[in-house]
Amino acid sequence: MKFRGVLVNGLTALLVTCSALLGQGELRFCLRSEPRTLNPLLTADESSEAVRYLTAGVLIRMNRLTQVLEPELVKFWKVSEAGRTVQFELREGLRFSDGTPFSAEDVAFTMRALMDPQLRSPVGDSFRSAQGVPEVTVTGPRSLSVRFPSAVAGVERLFDQVAMLSSRSPLKEKAVLGPFLIGEHKPGVHIRLDRNPHYWKHDEQGRRLPYLDSIYLEIQQNREIEFTKFQRGQVHLINALDAEQFQRLSRESPGITHDSGPSLDSEMIWFNQAPSAPIPQFRKDWFRSRNFRRAVSAAIRREDLCRMVYLGFAQPAAAPFSAANRLWHNPALRPHEFETKAALRLLALDGFRLENGVLKDSAGNRVEFSLVTNAGNKAREKIAAMVQADLAQIGIRLNVVALDFPSLIERISRSFSYDACLLGLTNVDLDPNGQMNVWLSSAANHQWNPGQKTPATSWETEIDRLMYAQSSELNQKKRKASFDQVQRIIWEEAPMIYLVHKNALSAVARTVINARTTALRPQTYWNAERLRVSVAAQGGAR
Repeated sequence: MKFRGVLVNGLTALLVTCSALLGQGELRFCLRSEPRTLNPLLTADESSEAVRYLTAGVLIRMNRLTQVLEPELVKFWKVSEAGRTVQFELREGLRFSDGTPFSAEDVAFTMRALMDPQLRSPVGDSFRSAQGVPEVTVTGPRSLSVRFPSAVAGVERLFDQVAMLSSRSPLKEKAVLGPFLIGEHKPGVHIRLDRNPHYWKHDEQGRRLPYLDSIYLEIQQNREIEFTKFQRGQVHLINALDAEQFQRLSRESPGITHDSGPSLDSEMIWFNQAPSAPIPQFRKDWFRSRNFRRAVSAAIRREDLCRMVYLGFAQPAAAPFSAANRLWHNPALRPHEFETKAALRLLALDGFRLENGVLKDSAGNRVEFSLVTNAGNKAREKIAAMVQADLAQIGIRLNVVALDFPSLIERISRSFSYDACLLGLTNVDLDPNGQMNVWLSSAANHQWNPGQKTPATSWETEIDRLMYAQSSELNQKKRKASFDQVQRIIWEEAPMIYLVHKNALSAVARTVINARTTALRPQTYWNAERLRVSVAAQGGAR
């Protein structure tokens, strides 16, 4: 009996060891909010992007570590007509997660859906170099071409964001080509992603990827709870750490934290300029004034935000792209200088006056408005409190309102019942075409006044012109000149008041094998199909 017990225990240990080597197990991490959509063509928020990245099959993928484009669902691609046409040859034998074959007809179906103006896809906006829709021609079961109304500079890069849909599967967008599929979704609680049994990739030894059985995505907006769960080993990675948490973990468990340097992300404030917004007209008049926006910007101490909120792991921001984006950053622009007197001079030009420490407009209305942001984000809550104190110095009363993320999204994208908003912009691409869905006046993510039928201002008209110009210009210097000018207009008009560019800080448990962090999103799980979790030694920060 003793011998049998030793044998059984030995077999158990062997099975556990083999399980760890094969990576069978579940990776766990948190999403900071319920995904806004599970339709990959409508993805515009970080949580939706995470699900899309892990489940979607794309034609071309940008390697987040090397920043080199690599063929995914295609054997090869060819760009011709100076960026106007892209030809694709697909890999053989690919199937969606439900077993439905993948063909050129599915790519054609996806592109037509993506560029349908009725869909208003943020991803589709990136391809809009001119009016009209692309012409998709299927030339064989695995070959096709996409011809755009005009040239699209760097067009191949944009396909990194386009999830291929099935034209035949009854599961519609739930049939996927990526390493994982949605196994279970309890809104507001969790999403469980299961291994895609039909995923096409194999490792160098011929083993089918992904290694993981599943990924458990907990919906958790409270970052303190997320942090505690990581320390206890209940989640395996944190894609974006607060600076305080980063320092604490670095002291307690050296080697599990990673500072990948300046990120492409930014924190900013914008004012609601939507005509339909249910706010008083005099506030709309304030928010539509460049002098007012620039005055608010000049009253904010960005250096203090970097030092006190981010403990030095951030840089003051001037424009959409940080210095981390070496090709597209505009070094001529500097963050708006903190200067209270300059702020008051700008306000005086519009008839504002300071009376006994209270700022009033020309009609005698006290300057008071609310700033909404998402609850549970400690950094943003600190930023809001510091901006509140800064604006009090020029007589503005700022009321900070922290909302759960679904309520925040409802206000800024549907009801427009808000004054100003503090949020971050997540960049997943180095190219400005990836921000067409922000800067085009007709775009859904043109946050301060989205979905305009025609540009509301002359400077928005100019941004539209420049964005279309750079998107179809193949001369890199001319493209750069156009987007530099876009950034200068944004700097001058301040429709978005850029505050800081934070560093890419992350943490990965030692039990996660093959993890390699990067500054580009998703920083910790960009190679998810090759990640493994050691089953033999579970633990988060340990």
